[in-house]
Amino acid sequence: MSKPILIDPLKFAREGRSQAGKLPVGELDERVHSDLSDTSGDVEYTLDGFRDSLKRLSLRLHLSAELKVTCQRCMDSMPYSLDTDSVITLFTDPDKLEEACEQDEELDAVIAEPELNLTALIEDEIIMGLPLSPKHDDCGRETLSLAKADKPNPFAVLAALKRPKSE
Repeated sequence: MSKPILIDPLKFAREGRSQAGKLPVGELDERVHSDLSDTSGDVEYTLDGFRDSLKRLSLRLHLSAELKVTCQRCMDSMPYSLDTDSVITLFTDPDKLEEACEQDEELDAVIAEPELNLTALIEDEIIMGLPLSPKHDDCGRETLSLAKADKPNPFAVLAALKRPKSE
């Protein structure tokens, strides 16, 4: 498991800091590994602190990685390019957070704690950025059509029974 990267999110955003780095996929939490067919490679991240258009403290997280996932049609490993951008708005008052979320349903917002585990945030974003049911673009189409063509119609027997008997 990767060592936690801890930041003070309010200070980070207030000071407009930036941080970039790489995390080995193999060192991420098991909950990330369960969605992958291979844990090689790195996840590159960039975290920027800023104030949004309403002057609220916010964090922008960009992730990119070449990951291996399992195709749900053929069960073979396949590459998946992860490239996500997330903006998280920070609040200290739960009432203001609730009000902001009611005004903007698309808003990703949290109550800012004194410490934010950036590693856990990256893991969460990877999980949310993966497809629910990954599959190759051209996987199994020929196999599916062959399977349909070769399979006898189970109602053919009923059709034979329906024909009038010739005497």
